[in-house]
Amino acid sequence: MHFKDKWLACLSLGYQTFRTHISNHTDKPVWNSEKKLLLETNGPRVARISIFETNRVSSNNLIGFCDIDLLNYFSRDSDSKDEVLNLADPSSPDTIVGKVSISCKIEDPIETKMSFARRILSVMDCNGDGKLSFSEFAELADAFGNKLAAEKKEALFRAADKNGDGAVSIDELAILLATQQENEPLINCCPVCGESLEVSDKLNSMIHMTLCFDEGTGNQIMSGGFLTDKQASYGWMFKLSEWAHVSSYDIGLNSGSSSSHILVFDRKSKRLVEEIIDKKIVLSMRAIYQSRVGLGLLDKGAKELLQSISEKQGRSMNSPESVKNIPDFLKFFQDQINISEIKYPLDEFKTFNEFFIRELKPGARPIASVENDGVAVCAADSRLTAFKSMEDSMRFWIKGRKFSIQGLLGNEISGAFIDGALVIFRLAPQDYHRFHIPVSGTIEQFLEIPGCLYTVNPIAVNSKYCNVFTENKRVVSIISTSQFGKVALVAIGATMVGSITFLKEEGEYVQKGDEFGYFSFGGSTVICVFEKDAIEIDEDLIANSTKSLETLVSVGMTLGISKLQRS
Repeated sequence: MHFKDKWLACLSLGYQTFRTHISNHTDKPVWNSEKKLLLETNGPRVARISIFETNRVSSNNLIGFCDIDLLNYFSRDSDSKDEVLNLADPSSPDTIVGKVSISCKIEDPIETKMSFARRILSVMDCNGDGKLSFSEFAELADAFGNKLAAEKKEALFRAADKNGDGAVSIDELAILLATQQENEPLINCCPVCGESLEVSDKLNSMIHMTLCFDEGTGNQIMSGGFLTDKQASYGWMFKLSEWAHVSSYDIGLNSGSSSSHILVFDRKSKRLVEEIIDKKIVLSMRAIYQSRVGLGLLDKGAKELLQSISEKQGRSMNSPESVKNIPDFLKFFQDQINISEIKYPLDEFKTFNEFFIRELKPGARPIASVENDGVAVCAADSRLTAFKSMEDSMRFWIKGRKFSIQGLLGNEISGAFIDGALVIFRLAPQDYHRFHIPVSGTIEQFLEIPGCLYTVNPIAVNSKYCNVFTENKRVVSIISTSQFGKVALVAIGATMVGSITFLKEEGEYVQKGDEFGYFSFGGSTVICVFEKDAIEIDEDLIANSTKSLETLVSVGMTLGISKLQRS
């Protein structure tokens, strides 16, 4: 390490994050902590290790991170599974700030199940003979909390007692639990964490329980129960805030509506990450958008005030003096902006807005299936929610009472898009703020719709008292395509966004992935609306959206495939 302090490490994979204990006052921290993880063929495979400096009560700093593809790691020919990995600087991933040593091994699933049986037996073996008598087995069956297990104690005991000695050994219990769980589950929820076990995934249910009962090998077991590395880095402080109802870290919408930490699922790394927002801004948004009183104030002149503030802020961010805000902005979002991707050096930007509408280096955002126009791609670096229909969007995400396709697009052009799929790309201030063409085709028209400048943060989007997407200033463009029919792309202004600039014109033929335009300073949103039954949106995007969970995507990632080309 290039630093000297107290340290902790976090390990994230998919929806789970674990943390080590704190290593005190050393420039070479040692944790010797371990955790078993279930690696599925089609599941998350890239684990992230994050190193935090933790010398203050109120704040922990992310110092470095590294990613490891576990599937590739175990596929290599080398016998050694020890590895030294470089730790990248969060704000400049090309810069190395230290190294971390890890060791990985694969455990035989049979041994995993045996360790679970040993743990269960040790709890229920009252006389310490290493076996379960019928009375001990009956108590275990009752503890499962399963009606089937309680009613069939004798039959299950006879089935387990293979050698007929009147007792159930470790081996016999392991076989019973494994075979019974796969055929007719005895355990419906994990006795350790309380999580419901999916009947359709019986093998993984058994492995889940073995991991929860994990005893380790003498080294400290990494503690879990966290969703992200930042959350884990706060440890007991996070749990205290939960107990005190200061903030909420539920997945998805509940988090976005009630705390300054919005959780989104990073599609590339397949894990949850936090989007940090200034707490003062969150408090003000709650006061305005989540109450009748706040929205009443908007009706009495605050809308005009938001317009005035946005225009004033826009002028300020175009002034030469605004360039001094760039370093602070980068520091605040240090692990969310990759400086190495920016096309021009930072010292070439003469205003903050020039930096805000920055271009990226060629190739920084590869376009999926570039030769196949039947594949639609993501239009922006953003937090995406996708729905098969307007009805689904209102059930899972948009709570405004009067939201409709007609309200979004205007009566003039909305008819073609009734019951069509809806995709929302929400841009946060730290994002690359140029939006791109999602499908190849010809731009038929632009329709500018005047309106307010509400924030597009989920706190406002999920307000029952206003309809952000149908009341904000926006520009609707219609793209006529051969593969998807007509596609409506809506660029929506927001608080602090002074203008929406388009780089294409009516009548122009565009290729998917082409740069379409940009938003000036602030956060904003792009919405794509497809005709009914025109697109099959990627399943992972739909699955997250039905959990009210946004997916972090980049320009050019796959969005879905045409259903029209197959009909």
